[in-house]
Amino acid sequence: MTKTVLSVAMVFAMSVCGSVTAEDLESPFLTDEEHQKIIDLLDESHDLLIGLTSGLTDEQWTFKQNDKRWSVGECAEHIIRSEVILLEFAMNALSKEPNKDWREATKGKTELLEQVMPNRSPMGRGGATAPFEIRPSENWSRAKFFEEYYKIRGKVRAYVETFDRPIKEYTEEHPFPVFNTLSAHDWIIYVPLHTIRHSRQMIEVMEDEKYPKGDEK
Repeated sequence: MTKTVLSVAMVFAMSVCGSVTAEDLESPFLTDEEHQKIIDLLDESHDLLIGLTSGLTDEQWTFKQNDKRWSVGECAEHIIRSEVILLEFAMNALSKEPNKDWREATKGKTELLEQVMPNRSPMGRGGATAPFEIRPSENWSRAKFFEEYYKIRGKVRAYVETFDRPIKEYTEEHPFPVFNTLSAHDWIIYVPLHTIRHSRQMIEVMEDEKYPKGDEK
């Protein structure tokens, strides 16, 4: 093979490899499947939470297993406070310039959230302590909870339904080192996953043998 032919062959091989690499790069835009997954998780978390919190008595709403465990009502307040903050993180990410290193910085983060968030340790053992801003502190009534829930969940749903940007390349730092950099996509899928997590905490409360009986029909 002549030097000229060999050079042409090498250039062709390099161009082919380069084009394959470019095509293999993850797009910053959500796929239809990724977008639908967020919608499905929002629906799942909504049905779970509303099913658990509807029709409770005052005693059931405020029952605590012990001083270190939250009641159903406190879990509900925490969920709402968290959804507000998580939506803010997503919107803060989109207010910045795109992160040119987003692929490396957020690699595997969505899968990590999907694995870690919904799966609580029994009785919350080894879990993270919620920051002060999202801890239950006002003893919300059921009416207050439902009012605030539909308000924030409506905002989240509208936000998801109107995505029109490559949201994966916009990022915001998580205060916990285990997550570090998350994309706007990660922050928004965090919402239903976190709600499922603490809905399961409610179930733990309800399964306590001392949990009050409901009103007899």
